[in-house]
Amino acid sequence: MQSGIHPAYEPVVFRDRAADFAFLTCSTATSDATVEWTDGNTYPVIDVEISSASHPFYTGTARVLDTAGRVERFERRYGKREAR
Repeated sequence: MQSGIHPAYEPVVFRDRAADFAFLTCSTATSDATVEWTDGNTYPVIDVEISSASHPFYTGTARVLDTAGRVERFERRYGKREAR
């Protein structure tokens, strides 16, 4: 790699305030805000709107679409396909 052209890849805390969830990872993202982590070190913190702790897909609260109603409406509109 060429030196001097890549952004710094350093530890950062991503925090989901809605779910009261945070995790420490490495990223090139930066922030002026800091937080003291459980290891006693201070890291930049980036607040996110949604994470795996609050996303409906991962929490199991995702809504399921009524696909049976869609199929029936399609068949009424365009006719049922004949078996071969």
